[in-house]
Amino acid sequence: MFKKGDKVVYPMHGAGVIEGVEEREVLGKKHMYYIMKIPVGDMKVMIPKERVDAIGLREIVDKNSVKKVLAILKAEETNVNHNWNQRYRANLEKIRSGDIYQVAEVIRNLVFLDDEKGLSTGEKKMLENAKQILVSELVLAKDIEEEQAHEIINDTLLTTS
Repeated sequence: MFKKGDKVVYPMHGAGVIEGVEEREVLGKKHMYYIMKIPVGDMKVMIPKERVDAIGLREIVDKNSVKKVLAILKAEETNVNHNWNQRYRANLEKIRSGDIYQVAEVIRNLVFLDDEKGLSTGEKKMLENAKQILVSELVLAKDIEEEQAHEIINDTLLTTS
């Protein structure tokens, strides 16, 4: 499905590059794994090939999709659930989906809430995690440095406040 050099997104972890495919023995069984390097945070991840669909591993978005992501971040319309517990679970599901547009919605909505009334510690952590996931994909999709990706996101969010 994927090959060495492919740029992919691992939901909840972010975007990275497939460095290779290796056979490894885990718990007495041999399995084939994608070895993925995530440049943001300098992390390596082993992803079992047979679990790729269940995990939601996908190719990174193209530059046109990045424009749509930035438009979502800029959008003023937010449908924020004011029940903290329900909102947290819904946001977590959006992040787990691996869908960059849903991750952008989570960021936009949490920034909006933070401006309105502040965030809980859990939601602050969720916001930072969602931003890291988005940054990692922007770095690879636009071929830019991590700092530039942070600036793009922050500048886009500032135009909405």
